[in-house]
Amino acid sequence: MVDDKTVRALEAKAVEIRRSILNMVYRANSGHVGGSLGATDLVVALYYHLLRHDPRNPKWPDRDRFILSKGHCSPVIYAVLADCGYFPVTDLETFRRPGSHLQGHPFAPKTPGIEASTGTLGLGISTGLGMALAAKLRGEPQRYYILCGDGEIQEGQAWEAAMFASKYRLDKVIAFVDRNYLQTDGNTEDIMPLEPLAAKWEAFGWRTFEIDGHDFRQIIAAVECARALQGKPTMIVARTVKGRGVSFMENEVAWHGTPPSPEQYERAIEELSRAI
Repeated sequence: MVDDKTVRALEAKAVEIRRSILNMVYRANSGHVGGSLGATDLVVALYYHLLRHDPRNPKWPDRDRFILSKGHCSPVIYAVLADCGYFPVTDLETFRRPGSHLQGHPFAPKTPGIEASTGTLGLGISTGLGMALAAKLRGEPQRYYILCGDGEIQEGQAWEAAMFASKYRLDKVIAFVDRNYLQTDGNTEDIMPLEPLAAKWEAFGWRTFEIDGHDFRQIIAAVECARALQGKPTMIVARTVKGRGVSFMENEVAWHGTPPSPEQYERAIEELSRAI
């Protein structure tokens, strides 16, 4: 079990990352703030507690790989990678600027720590599973962690990937669905219903867990359990709140891809400052 001190440290780090996300999107006057804020706890748990990685050696062969399949939420992975030391924190000021290596969707050839270029929805999970199969055939030890959006997995490609992973028994794959129930046009269950989501992944041959995606104890426990089991890939359905940490952004579809005004930015930063 994870101890209280570790949980408090992860919670504090998540607040820092949310501040960075807001700073990036506000400066650029562009970007996906709601989903990035909602996914922060999942990405923080991975990079600061669960992943084997080394910012001083981004190409370490035995490192675990993280694939942000919901690539439009690039602010969260950029903020974490910069904080970990993959590139200077000052680079975050160039988010979405011409010539920057930090564009709206992750581009692996230019950004240290990015394992796959993503953004075309459904592509990230397919890419990660192909990488995992190659590693299995080579007998390599790394694990593959993939973060999908719930709107994203309405794509048929995601379910082809699900069958592929089950067939090849890719048990080094631990994936997440960021289950916030919101996508660009509204609620997922109005646009293209996904429930019963965990049962669907089970039917496709995956081991599944359902957790609170903002509870570090639950996130860590689910991953540790998945790592101890063999023979199947794992999907963790993580219930999250879009816009988490900023009261007026939470559960509001309007914040899917809308930058804050100066007044909204100041209010959001003030709320997060009180949370530290």
